[in-house]
Amino acid sequence: MKLKSNLTLITLLLFSFALFSQTKITGKVTDGATGDPLPQVTIQVKGTSLGTTTDFDGNYAITLKSKSGTLVFNYLGYKNQEIKTDGKSIINVTMIEDASTLDEIVVVGYGTRKKSDVTGAVSSVKSEELNAFPVLNAGQALQGRAAGVVVQSNNGGEPGAPIKIQIRGNTSINASSAPLIVVDGFVGAVMPQPNDIESIEVLKDASATAIYGSRGSNGVVLVTTKKGKKGRLSIEFNTNYSVQNTSNKLDLLDANEFATYQKLINSNYIQQSENTDWQDLLYTTGLTENHQFSFSGGTDKINFYASATYFNQDGVIMNSNFNRLSFLTNIDAQVTDKLTLGLNLFGSRGAKNGVPTQSTGETANGGGDDVVSLTFRFSPDLGIKDANGLNTVNNIGDDVDNPYAIANESVNEAKTDNFRANFYANYDILENLTFKTTAGFSSTNETEGLFRPSTLITTAGGNTGGRAIVGSFKRTNILSENYLTYNKEIGKGNLTLLAGYSYQKNSTQRFAAGAQGFTSDSFSYHNLEGGAVQLIPTSSLTESEIQSQFGRLNFDYDDRFLLTATVRRDGASNFAANEKYAIFPSAALGWKMSNEKFIQDIEAITNLKLRASYGVTGNQAISPYQSLARFNNIYSVLNGQTVSAVTPDQAANPNLKWESSYQTNIGVDLSLLDNKISLSLDYYNIDTKDLIINDSSQPEYFGFLTPASLRNVGEVNNKGFEISINTRNISTENFRWTTDFNWSTNKNKFVTLLDGQDIFLDASPGYFNIDRTHVLREGEAVGVFWGYEYKGVYQGGSLPAGTALLPGAAAGDQLFADVDGSGDISPSDQKIIGDPNADWSIGITNNFTYKNFDLNIFFQGVNGGDIMNLTNVQLFNGDSNATKDILNSWTPSNTNTNIPRAKLRGKEISSRFVEDGSYIRLKNIALGYTFPQEVTEKLGMDNVRLSISGQNLLTFTNYSGLDPEVSYFGSGGGNSSDNNTFNGFDFGNYPTVKSVNFSLNIRF
Repeated sequence: MKLKSNLTLITLLLFSFALFSQTKITGKVTDGATGDPLPQVTIQVKGTSLGTTTDFDGNYAITLKSKSGTLVFNYLGYKNQEIKTDGKSIINVTMIEDASTLDEIVVVGYGTRKKSDVTGAVSSVKSEELNAFPVLNAGQALQGRAAGVVVQSNNGGEPGAPIKIQIRGNTSINASSAPLIVVDGFVGAVMPQPNDIESIEVLKDASATAIYGSRGSNGVVLVTTKKGKKGRLSIEFNTNYSVQNTSNKLDLLDANEFATYQKLINSNYIQQSENTDWQDLLYTTGLTENHQFSFSGGTDKINFYASATYFNQDGVIMNSNFNRLSFLTNIDAQVTDKLTLGLNLFGSRGAKNGVPTQSTGETANGGGDDVVSLTFRFSPDLGIKDANGLNTVNNIGDDVDNPYAIANESVNEAKTDNFRANFYANYDILENLTFKTTAGFSSTNETEGLFRPSTLITTAGGNTGGRAIVGSFKRTNILSENYLTYNKEIGKGNLTLLAGYSYQKNSTQRFAAGAQGFTSDSFSYHNLEGGAVQLIPTSSLTESEIQSQFGRLNFDYDDRFLLTATVRRDGASNFAANEKYAIFPSAALGWKMSNEKFIQDIEAITNLKLRASYGVTGNQAISPYQSLARFNNIYSVLNGQTVSAVTPDQAANPNLKWESSYQTNIGVDLSLLDNKISLSLDYYNIDTKDLIINDSSQPEYFGFLTPASLRNVGEVNNKGFEISINTRNISTENFRWTTDFNWSTNKNKFVTLLDGQDIFLDASPGYFNIDRTHVLREGEAVGVFWGYEYKGVYQGGSLPAGTALLPGAAAGDQLFADVDGSGDISPSDQKIIGDPNADWSIGITNNFTYKNFDLNIFFQGVNGGDIMNLTNVQLFNGDSNATKDILNSWTPSNTNTNIPRAKLRGKEISSRFVEDGSYIRLKNIALGYTFPQEVTEKLGMDNVRLSISGQNLLTFTNYSGLDPEVSYFGSGGGNSSDNNTFNGFDFGNYPTVKSVNFSLNIRF
């Protein structure tokens, strides 16, 4: 009993001593140069995992287990400080800038450089900018953030829609102009979700991109994901919810107005009994949720970062949605003093349920499967069902089902799995020589199902008993890269040499099958064998390989003069036997003028650097086997039996080679007033030669099924200016204001084309029955619009000089320019009527912080860039509903108008439907609040932040369509991210959305 009492007493004494020995220390951390408080400074008790960070006002509080200890203060760009506590309860710290680390580090191909030592044109976008507002694809966050980078959704606000990124304009015609995406060193990777990204570097000129050789002409986007850091375990949770609505609606005729309009065309028109607003039926309130959980940490030997993200979006058109679950893991281990190992894993599963939009219009019933254009076209005096309970069919124009029925009854589903694993080993062979090897594998698996039930009377349904198609797609990518890096100080200079070898193999498998004539719609596309008619299945396997040797030299002399020289030799299986290998060199010079004595005396100049580069990069983004002679399958009937055969499809071209871009870049980097103002200015000129273009000049009697074969003929030029300005406008103890501004312009034109001949193309829906909407012409920009020049409404009597009418026209009809002077209008009167390429683009971001509040305001826009409003071509031709503008059409008593009389007419492409696509948009406005540290400590958290934001709330434009950011892919269908000529067309696009978002961030 006595022993038990003694043990109790000792325990109480030890516990009291422990409590007594604990010491709470508070203080404030400030900038030694300005006296401003420094937020998010890391404070750690040396030798332990105990630590904290400063709040917005630079204050901190930490409790030590004893009176003695050492606090380590760490902040990027400042010297670490170690301060012994010695029983103190208040420790204020002044941080001193560290010139050796203050210079920002940016990622370049196969390495990193200090930003002040970069000789190429590189734009950096940091994590906080990528997460300023919620996006599905991190590429969307680049819009307006980097000069010279144009980002656009391929289909408005459609859930899961792919995006199109272009850097410094169109540099190709048939090959892709999409940039190369490199994630953590993996070439051609899928972009991870924004919360997992530490930074994105956009490489724009040849000096920066030539290290990627034959894939660098369209620019390179380098993505660096987050890594774990030494210290205690950090857990973070991000969640947000968005409410979305259509940003705009067309002002369409109601039932009474529609009947009045139709009676002007056909006096026998009988108005039906309904008054249906199809836009109100189809459009709904969209909801988006995004939840991310991550944890990270590390020791002296190993660090890790892992996250899981769930994204779900219900679109603003009924029955359209997308969801995705993804994960990312980064592990880095210092195995020995010389050997470092790392592993990066990424995976995602996405499921998309869509409604048909952006119809190609090639169906026999007049593009009847596109709910967006049908929402505008369909008669408002009809209801969803007719008197017999069947889905209504349009009572004028094309026989098409109503859009509500198509959105509810058609099935468009796709599931996509992505996986990527990338392993690296870095070994320090000698003090100045390191070797790095990487081995990576990625795969994409996609299955897609389409079903049109028999209840859809005209949309490949009732006439065939329903139609179903199932397709699958699988791509695998194997990558191995090995390179040596050598660093050596030579007198006043520093030399870095890089030499390496790369091998990559892509394999793609496709399969599709279909059937029609089902006895039941119950099984959707999951019962192909139940169809009475089996459609011909298709399957394919394509493989491509590329092996490369690359090298780079960087020499910095006396911290004043910079030299970068790069060369890469690529061999690609995509190209012909005589042209499988090519060499892509580049060189760049830099001069740090601010380190010259005659500049150092100018106190206002903090940094001044001149840059100049020249080099050659390539574009090999064409499908495999394009240079080979090919056969195609054909089917015929012999003795009453269907037989298959082959026919020559394409002639061989043994000399098909890369497109090559010869790039010149001249740039200036300037910082003023102790980096309060930073400016980058670039001028570039890109000549892309040996364009890969379809040559249709080969005679038909050669017998090839495809008379056009690819040849290297033509040259296109892009030139422009880019300006980026960053300013720290106000920086006081409680209030800060910074501004980021970028502006860029790009002018492109064809220098030469095949034999100087025009190439005419068509982007209109197939049922328009038009074969020319735009043209490729020497001396003109890529994809300028082609059609008639509209001259207003004919008032009767003598024709105005230089004008003519279509055959059979009368007073109130369209006047067009008589280009050929023949006195009538024919295809020979068509001309260039518009240019879809923007004159310039702009992005302006203002960030304000006041105590614990922060405000972000982001405007983005373009000037110029015409839009061909194909929607209005449809709505103003008399065989569908129309906008209320049609009420102002010409009549004998209403002649002061620019809208022709109401009648059935052809779908002529003319300047009447070409509009200015300029706009300025409030892309994002966000207000956030970070809870004070004393509150978060009581909650057991490191950080808690709430925010509310709005996207696309205001748009200033004169465009009459739904939205000036349009990207109709044209009658050819497919993904417009690989299409460089069908720009600026508007028809059936999924509407752009405006949204309000609520976010919560918690960090432990």
